[in-house]
Amino acid sequence: MNFPFFIARRYLFSKKSTHAINVISGISIIGVAVATMALMVTLSVFNGFHDLVASFFTDIDPQLKVVPVEGKTVAADDPILTEIRQLPQIDVATETVEDMALAIYKDRQATVVIKGVEDNFQQLTHINDILLGNGEFCLHAADMDYGIPGIRLAEILGMGYTYDEPLHIYAPRREGQLDMANPEEAFEEDDLYSPGVLFNVKQSKYDQKYILTSIAFARRLFGQQGMLSSLELRLKPGSSFDGVKKEIKRLCGDKFLVKDRFEQQDDTFKIMKIEKLIAYIFLTFILMVACFNIIGSLSMLIIDKKDDVVTLRNLGASDKQIVRIFLFEGRMISAIGAIVGIGLGLLLCWAQQQFGLVGLGSSSGSFIIDAYPVSVHPEDIILIFFTVLIVGFLAVWYPVHYFAKRLLS
Repeated sequence: MNFPFFIARRYLFSKKSTHAINVISGISIIGVAVATMALMVTLSVFNGFHDLVASFFTDIDPQLKVVPVEGKTVAADDPILTEIRQLPQIDVATETVEDMALAIYKDRQATVVIKGVEDNFQQLTHINDILLGNGEFCLHAADMDYGIPGIRLAEILGMGYTYDEPLHIYAPRREGQLDMANPEEAFEEDDLYSPGVLFNVKQSKYDQKYILTSIAFARRLFGQQGMLSSLELRLKPGSSFDGVKKEIKRLCGDKFLVKDRFEQQDDTFKIMKIEKLIAYIFLTFILMVACFNIIGSLSMLIIDKKDDVVTLRNLGASDKQIVRIFLFEGRMISAIGAIVGIGLGLLLCWAQQQFGLVGLGSSSGSFIIDAYPVSVHPEDIILIFFTVLIVGFLAVWYPVHYFAKRLLS
């Protein structure tokens, strides 16, 4: 058995001549455990919000999205896109045209994003799961084009599930110059009609801005005949997602970007990762403060074991081994605190998942969910455990060497 570790373990669990040392050691473990528990719970809450937001986006975002590197649109019959459509792993491929426009309904108006999609869009996504109203997903009928707005946009424009008047859409013409004396000539104008439904993604990016319509309408409005903004893909069940994505990237080369659902919402998830990182850094500082208790405990222990140190030296223990005894003492306090804190954190996370102990607000219906979401990721447990060990080691390294040097001199 490792000699310094054996002695350190005896010191940690045996009674000291001064009872206060045992109390301070216990306080040190509790302090580290509480800080560790706070890290565990906080990071798990951030994971919960991350997973919650991701689940909302999956209802309308495709599994993979291919977009041009340069410009807004590209020819729909591009050979690379044709080759991608023909891959055996592709189940559904949908062309889209997307751009900004002005929507006017009665006396209200709003800047919107018109997204034109093909009829198989409901096979590509879970759009049917987020539709509200008495109608169904429909983009056109005969010579009429339908528009499905987000629920917040419908509120802004004063529309219900079914709007009884046409929704006027205006977009700048791609050719010609703006004549201020006759500005109407500089805009393309077309009308959308109600299919009797709205969509509710529960994300303002979509609910407050987007209108889904047929790709024919979007191409006509924006003057993009034969063009597309993106090719959206759904894979066949059982396909290797990473393998297919890698193959499509190889086909695209430098001409197209291939984005999965997280990359399509890169800005949102990047902000959430930064927030999680900042929380981790701040709580690590709190952990460092908690580790100062370990320094006090070890300082008193070194003084209390002064006679033992003399005995150990007489028995042949080197100064290095004696220093390692107290270093092991600090590491064991950190390790025990880490294990206890992670255990308590996991228990609290489970209780929050099962019972929703901490709610988001007192007003019913004010939030999408009633309680803070929690999701425990194994990599966070590993990160927290080693963070506690490293912080604990660094916190006690200099004080132990300093006090031991004075004691052994």
